[in-house]
Amino acid sequence: MDWRLSGNALKTFARSVACLARIGNELTLQASPSQLALHTLNSSRSAYQSIILKPSFFDTYTVTGAQVQCSVLLKAICSVLRTPLTSIDHLNVRLPDPDASKVQWTLDCFNGMKKSYWITCNVEADVQQLSLDRRRLPSSFVVRPRDLNRLLSNFQSTLQEITVIATEPTSDDEVGGKAVELRSYIDPAKENDSSLHTQLWIDPCEEFVQYKHTGDPVDVTFGVKELKAFLSFCEGCEVDIHLYFEKAGEPILMAPKFVDDASVSNFDATLVLATMLVSQLHGTTTSSEPVPAAAPPKDNVSEHPSDHTRIWSDLSGLRLFSLLNLSPINI
Repeated sequence: MDWRLSGNALKTFARSVACLARIGNELTLQASPSQLALHTLNSSRSAYQSIILKPSFFDTYTVTGAQVQCSVLLKAICSVLRTPLTSIDHLNVRLPDPDASKVQWTLDCFNGMKKSYWITCNVEADVQQLSLDRRRLPSSFVVRPRDLNRLLSNFQSTLQEITVIATEPTSDDEVGGKAVELRSYIDPAKENDSSLHTQLWIDPCEEFVQYKHTGDPVDVTFGVKELKAFLSFCEGCEVDIHLYFEKAGEPILMAPKFVDDASVSNFDATLVLATMLVSQLHGTTTSSEPVPAAAPPKDNVSEHPSDHTRIWSDLSGLRLFSLLNLSPINI
């Protein structure tokens, strides 16, 4: 595996790494002649991100064999990219052979300086891929990053989970076309909660580029940290953000919305987040699985404050992979 980046592509790659580092700790690189895929999964297994880079994204791109895989620490790559991008002429990444223990990262700077780094590959890392067809998620909306940032600015900066409620648009003057609600999550397990709770009613025609929902109202509650990370990525790439979802307890998927068809773009990205089992509309679970009334044992505590989030690692291996099509690959 050998590839080289410069200019705007290098800036996009740096944004990708920064976003991935806010999701997980370890980065899996899967290189084939047709694409380079970057994957990460957070420690609680409730967030998964994938970024796909096509050969046309690179200055040069060479892969020997059907596929090359390796896994490295994201903080190590972030250290490589601490050099100001404006001073870098190009970045070259090379894995000498599929069994090599280290990946070489080389920065050629405009001042003639050359920096080389060797990042150790993790031994027998558990590489996982998540396949979730966004076309099968019935509800969705497209929003400009600056507009979503403006809406989120109404909530406390310490907010960790947010609820999106989608209803079918109506022409009723009393409703005023406000078919979407953003609500700060209220954890029922916390008594005497003094946090500020905010609710926003939104007219999709005014705030969104696109909006799709039919039938009964649905809601999804998910992490704000991961949303903001992906939002920053889309804003830096100057693309809108597309959110797809179904109902409480089912994953929410986020992807960039390109002006043209995504098939003609030389990169794509996907962020999938677990959502809470309990619907905030009815206060009931949408799954047959029991929802704990009290905090679970410490070894099952998630990164989120609520104990009602579907954590992928809490499910059995067979159930996990069949539910989300997440399949392990040993490298």
